[in-house]
Amino acid sequence: MRFQIIPVTPYEQNCSLVWCETTGLAALVDPGGDADRLLAAVEKAGVKLDKLLLTHAHLDHVGGALELARGLDLPIHGPQEGDAFWLDALPDQARMFGFPPAEAFRPDRWLHDGDTVELGQLRFRVIHCPGHTPGHVVFFEPESRHAFVGDVLFQGSIGRTDFPRGDHRALIHAIRDKLFPLGDDVAFVPGHGPMSTFGRERRGNPFVGDKA
Repeated sequence: MRFQIIPVTPYEQNCSLVWCETTGLAALVDPGGDADRLLAAVEKAGVKLDKLLLTHAHLDHVGGALELARGLDLPIHGPQEGDAFWLDALPDQARMFGFPPAEAFRPDRWLHDGDTVELGQLRFRVIHCPGHTPGHVVFFEPESRHAFVGDVLFQGSIGRTDFPRGDHRALIHAIRDKLFPLGDDVAFVPGHGPMSTFGRERRGNPFVGDKA
């Protein structure tokens, strides 16, 4: 597996271009906007987009998905159904935060805990991690030991839970009981900011670390 992080939108959201080196098939994880920039990265990498993956339905993570899906005839996978109300609210989110107009939509496939998403020869394990949003999912690729965690966990911090239907207790449970057991060596791409590892966060994160 190879990947490239491409920050998009004024929120500097980490969209990840991920691809299978054997087949050249690629996916964009959380294409929040700036579609032209994302397509330029795809062309430069010399890969073929096969699908779009969404960790959750906040605008800065999904704002470019519908445009890309329609323009390239791509399926959208994720998040889990709990985020349907956020997808319905995309037009309001766009107006509220000064983003380009956005349409409500539904993914081609809702994802659930334990599902697998295939990308060429890659197999991503889907982990439902509610708390930041009720339908948030994480994509874990066990061979490369990488996870794409959206806004669940950050270097030195965790996702906000003060949005509608946020749940702080559920978020803490998801991180400690679903993500950390995957292994200290697992590197993760958060929705914003630099990468880290589960081991580093388990040892030192003030919100969910061993000493928290």
